Amino acid sequence: MNTLELAQSLIARRSMTPDDAGCQEILIERLEKMGFSIERMRFGNVDNLWARKGHASPLICFAGHTDVVPSGPIEKWKSDPFAPEIRAGMLYGRGAADMKTSLAAFITAIEAYLEQHPHHGGSIALLITSDEEGIAVDGTVKVVEALKARNETIDYCIVGEPTCVSRLGDTIKNGRRGSLSGMLIVKGIQGHIAYPHLAKNPIHLAAPALAELAIMQWDEGNEYFPPTTWQISNIHGGTGATNVIPGSVEILLNFRFSTASSVESLQSRVHDVLERHGLDYDMEWSLSAKPYLTPKGSLVDAVASAVKSSMGIEPELSTSGGTSDGRFIADICPQVIELGPVNATIHKIDECVAVDDIPALHAIYMKTIAYLLNGK
Repeated sequence: MNTLELAQSLIARRSMTPDDAGCQEILIERLEKMGFSIERMRFGNVDNLWARKGHASPLICFAGHTDVVPSGPIEKWKSDPFAPEIRAGMLYGRGAADMKTSLAAFITAIEAYLEQHPHHGGSIALLITSDEEGIAVDGTVKVVEALKARNETIDYCIVGEPTCVSRLGDTIKNGRRGSLSGMLIVKGIQGHIAYPHLAKNPIHLAAPALAELAIMQWDEGNEYFPPTTWQISNIHGGTGATNVIPGSVEILLNFRFSTASSVESLQSRVHDVLERHGLDYDMEWSLSAKPYLTPKGSLVDAVASAVKSSMGIEPELSTSGGTSDGRFIADICPQVIELGPVNATIHKIDECVAVDDIPALHAIYMKTIAYLLNGK
């Protein structure tokens, strides 16, 4: 019930990204009572928190975010999205699943562990941001940069993102694919559509190359990742008139790629196709996330054991889905996993989490700490 009450307090804060709305201060009050050193790190208009207890290794870090996506039309919710309500065994509210319940479970799990093990070895930390659901430029990435600058590293990190599919504990995310975007501009010569011999249609010129890229196999993936995918997300060309051949066409594209490919190899293969087709083009690349992977080992084993002990199931490992702040933390931490509530309602109207899952998530996190710091 302690975890439920804390989750409700956090959900009641209208922390739409990047506004923390006082959530971190609620956490800080609890952390200070446990003896954590607190660093408030504000970058731009984003509040971040780095809290640590202890100086010894290994260092276990719990990471997450207090910001939530906008609620959408409030009149479509069965109850106020920022007035947490329990109905039929479910806790409703924006952030219930993504990810204020996880934040609450972090805190109460640490409290319970410290009460049982006041003289534990190792250290415990929290890295909390209010800029995960937004553009994510002044949040976790900046905290990681600050820690890296002072040679501070993390041994294990558990990110509380909602990872589960059907029931709590069924899925652990042990990595994420990278995201590489490109803006391709193919140049032609604008002209009257009735005189195509006086113009060069860039859409026609680009089409064969795009068709080749669309069927290309980039890699075969590996044990943990599916094959890399390439998709066109937007094409724009022309003046809007039906009798004008456009002078250029703009194509937005994106790779979701695994550790089986590199940024350089993907870029090189795209350029090879474009040049082989003789296109006059400009290309701007943007890397928003590098892939990361935590193979089976001490952290995966600890979390899986905690799930098995608490839920009686064997979790599956997955690298599916979009990006998360784990991509930044992996820069200073060799083992990063994500585990949180069922993700069926995240970002939706009437977002919710099962009330019975809340103490269970608390237990999983507490047992994970014990396995890593106590070996049991």
